Amino acid sequence: MPQTLSINGTDVPLPDDPRVSLLDLLRDHLQLAGVKKGCNQGACGACTVLLDGKERILSCMALAVQYEGRKVTSIEGLAANGTLHPLQQAFIDHDGFQCGYCTPGQICSSIGMVEELRRGVPSHVTDDLSAETIAFSREEIQERMSGNLCRCGAYNGIIAAISETHAKAVR
Repeated sequence: MPQTLSINGTDVPLPDDPRVSLLDLLRDHLQLAGVKKGCNQGACGACTVLLDGKERILSCMALAVQYEGRKVTSIEGLAANGTLHPLQQAFIDHDGFQCGYCTPGQICSSIGMVEELRRGVPSHVTDDLSAETIAFSREEIQERMSGNLCRCGAYNGIIAAISETHAKAVR
């Protein structure tokens, strides 16, 4: 039986070479250009994708073979039936991008961030580490999104888009 992983809902065979990163599989083998290769060292967040719809991972730091049988969602997999994901639309509405290079990683990371909040995973700025629910605040967003860099400085629009889209989702 061939070894596969699901990329945006489609089963894809794992590469023959076990050294192929998930990022290179997505970009070079599957031509999913929405996933960006920024630093290629896990420091900028441009390559962030979702694992099993909930966990954000840096695809440049992951080998494709590590995710056999798992579901990977890139920015291309968020839109449904030609309709943008609400967060994609919010980035447009709030000018959450300038050049757009970091935007796919920012959006995927934000979706993963919300899942962390839902699960009660604390961050460095969480006041009460034993609390079952964590306040959805600007400070939490800033801390949790700090691994995603925007060289254009569109952070205010990014935070506004995330706040508008996700504030109700974590309550």
